[in-house]
Amino acid sequence: VILQNCHLSKSFMPELEKQIANFSSSLAHINPSFRLWLTSMPSKTFPVSILQNGIKMIVEPPKGLRANLLRSLTGDPIANPTFFNEVAKPGEWKKLVFGLCFFHAVVQERRTFGPLGWNNPYQFNETDLKISVRQLHEYINRYDEI
Repeated sequence: VILQNCHLSKSFMPELEKQIANFSSSLAHINPSFRLWLTSMPSKTFPVSILQNGIKMIVEPPKGLRANLLRSLTGDPIANPTFFNEVAKPGEWKKLVFGLCFFHAVVQERRTFGPLGWNNPYQFNETDLKISVRQLHEYINRYDEI
């Protein structure tokens, strides 16, 4: 079972904490192959007891502009050949995708300098890149003029 974006469900966190605490009771009969995956951004409302009793995995952006660019270009949905090749204007599409991935890589690398030069703190993360690529894909197929 996977519960995604737990940080968005503040009101459910106390109930989730109780349910997970019940997993360890002697009355709980849980299938040995059962696994519970939780995804969350850093959040003050995420129960500490779940973090203390679970295995944590962290996905960090790679270091360096080249590594960031490579990760973006080899990630979903760009690496999906069906998605990537189903465009009306392949030349323009490839240039725009590269530009978007390059922008993403620069913003990711720029975070190492902290707030210097930025008016508002905003992290253009992997999710933002994915939705931007999908929007770009839709626009380039829908409109004749770019």
